[in-house]
Amino acid sequence: MEFPKSLVIVPTYNEKENILLIMSAILEQNECLEILVVDDGSPDGTGDMVQAEAERNPRIHLLRRKGKMGLGSAYVTGFKWALERDYERVFEMDADFSHAPTDLVRFLEAAEESDLVLGSRYQNHRISVVNWDLRRLILSYGANVYTRIVTGLPISDATGGFKCFRREALQALNLDKMKSDGYCFQIETTFKIWKKGLRVKEIPIVFTDRTRGTSKMSGGIISEAFFLVLKLRLGLA
Repeated sequence: MEFPKSLVIVPTYNEKENILLIMSAILEQNECLEILVVDDGSPDGTGDMVQAEAERNPRIHLLRRKGKMGLGSAYVTGFKWALERDYERVFEMDADFSHAPTDLVRFLEAAEESDLVLGSRYQNHRISVVNWDLRRLILSYGANVYTRIVTGLPISDATGGFKCFRREALQALNLDKMKSDGYCFQIETTFKIWKKGLRVKEIPIVFTDRTRGTSKMSGGIISEAFFLVLKLRLGLA
C-alpha cells in the first residue's frame, strides 16, 4: 500500500544515546516517512548529531529551541511546521524506543479511515507495558480511568504519546491555545479532536520503558493532568 507524505515528530532533550538509532529505525519502515526532531537545546549534543545527519539525508529535519520548554510546546511547534508544508500524516513519537518503530505502518494503515490513531497500552482491559514498576503503572492506568469517568472520552489510553494525526485533525485544533504538557497535552489533544466529532481509533501497542537515557516524568506533570481533566469537563480549557 502506498501512503501519503508523513512526518514523525520526535522531541528531544539529552537523547544522544538513542537519537541516531531511532532515526534510522523510523526511516527503514516506509519511504513516505520523514523525521522532524525538535530539540530543546540538549547540552549533551543531541541537536548537533541530528544536524549532521540532516545535512546528509533530506528526510531528516531539525528545529532547535533555546532551552527546555516542555513536551507539549515541542509538539505544537512541530505541528505548525508540518501544517506549513505538505504532510498529510503527522506522528508523535518518543526518542527512547518506548514506542516501536515497527508499529508505524500499522498506524498509517489505520489512518486511512481515522482522523486520529492512538497507540493503546490498555486496550480491551489488557496491560501492555514492559519495565515499569507497580507505582508508575497504577498512576498511568488510574489516570486513564479518571479521564474516562470525568470527561466521557471513550478511550482506553488517553495519556499515551504514540499517535498519528491526519492533517485535518491538526487543522481542527487551535494550536495557539494548547498550553498543557506531558500526560496533560495528550489528553487535551485527543479530547478536543473527539469533541469536534472526528474519528478516533485505538490500536494496541506494547510500551517498553527506556533502557538508555533518563525519564522525563515528574510529579508536576501528573498534577497538571489531574486539574486539566476537570477543566475539560467544565469547558474551561
